Amino acid sequence: MSLGLTIPQPGLGLAEHAELVRALPELGYTDGWSAETSGADAFTPLALAAAWQPALRLGTAIVPVFTRGPALIAQSAASLAAAAPGRFSLGLGASSPAIVQRWNGIDYDQPYRRTRDVLRFVQAALAGELVDGEFDSFTIGRFKLEQPPAEPVPVLLAALRPRMLALAGREADGVILNWLAAADVPKCLAAVDNPASQVVARIFVCPTEDAGYARALAKRMIAGYLTVEAYERFHRWLGRADELGELWRLWAAGERKAAVAAVPDAVADALVPHGNPASCRAQVRAYVEAGVRLPVLAVLPPGPEPLGPAGWLELLAQLGSGEG
Repeated sequence: MSLGLTIPQPGLGLAEHAELVRALPELGYTDGWSAETSGADAFTPLALAAAWQPALRLGTAIVPVFTRGPALIAQSAASLAAAAPGRFSLGLGASSPAIVQRWNGIDYDQPYRRTRDVLRFVQAALAGELVDGEFDSFTIGRFKLEQPPAEPVPVLLAALRPRMLALAGREADGVILNWLAAADVPKCLAAVDNPASQVVARIFVCPTEDAGYARALAKRMIAGYLTVEAYERFHRWLGRADELGELWRLWAAGERKAAVAAVPDAVADALVPHGNPASCRAQVRAYVEAGVRLPVLAVLPPGPEPLGPAGWLELLAQLGSGEG
C-alpha cells in the first residue's frame, strides 16, 4: 500500500532529516506530508525533501486558509510544484481558532466560506487563470501566477463534518481526515460521496509495547485536540458523546488533569494505535481496508527519551517495511 510519513519528526531538527528523507522510499514510504501548528511551517520541510529525495511524493496537511493570503498560498504551492513536478499535492483547511486567532491575531470568521473561497481561488490560479472579482469572504483584483505549474496540482481539503466533507467531495481533488478511528472512516466517506476522491488520513501511531505509556500520551493529546470546538463537534457526530462527555465537562470546568484521566482507554486505543511495529502496521491497514487510500503516519516517540537520527531511521524502518 502507499504509505506516507509526517515530516519533520518530533525532536529532530530539519537539517538532521536529510539522511532520513533520502532513505524513506527504501523503508517503505511513498509520501512525505507536512503539518502546520506551532513547529515547522507547511512548506519548508517539503522544499527540503523535494531536493533530498526526488522519488518521494509530497503534500501539505494542512495549509490554513486564514493565515496566508489566497495569492500567497497559490504562489507557495506553485513554487513547490516547480521544485517537485508531478509530485506535490496541496492540502488546505480551516485550521482552528487557537492557531488563527490566538496565535496569529486573525479573525476566525466564517471558516466554511473562507475555505470554500480559497479552494476555488487556488484551483483557478494554479490552472493559470486570471482571477478577478468578489468571493463571499474576500475580493481579488486581477491576479495571475507568473509561472503556473506545468503539471496539475491536486488540491485536497481537510474536513471533519458533513458540510465540509461534502465540499471536499464536490469541489476538491480529495479529502484529508484527522483524529479518527478506522471504524469512523465509512461514515466520513459517505458524507464525501465521491468514489473518485483521494482519501488521505493522518494517523497518530505510538510504536511501543508499553501500553501505559502510549495511553497516557494519547490521552493528553486527545484532551488537547478533542476539546477544540470543531473536533468536539466532529466526535459528537461520530457518536462519542457518551464516551467523551466527561472529558468535555471536566475540561470546561478547568479540571484539566481530571479531564485527561477521563478519556477512556478504548478511545485512546482507537484514535492512537500502539503496540509493536507489526501491530501498528496491522492497525494502519484497517484504515486502508475502510477506504483510506493514503495513510500518513504521525509517529510519536515510543518512550520519554529523545530519538536521534539513527534511532528514528531504525524505528521508521520497522514501521514502514518491517525491517531494521
